[in-house]
Amino acid sequence: MVLFSYLVLGFAYLFAIPFFLFFWMNNRWNVMGKFERLSIYGLVFLFFPGMVVFAPFLNLRMNGQKEV
Repeated sequence: MVLFSYLVLGFAYLFAIPFFLFFWMNNRWNVMGKFERLSIYGLVFLFFPGMVVFAPFLNLRMNGQKEV
């Protein structure tokens, strides 16, 4: 039971919550208010090890202008 709890918490800390944060930042980057941005930055700081796990695989750059 204890080992299962550690596995669930470790998975949430290293994979689930950081993935959700990347998804949230990617979708809301240009429309976030100052308090939302402050809270997201705080969560990024809190879940930094998990963010480092996903960082090489995700691209948060803007799409740029479309050619007509």
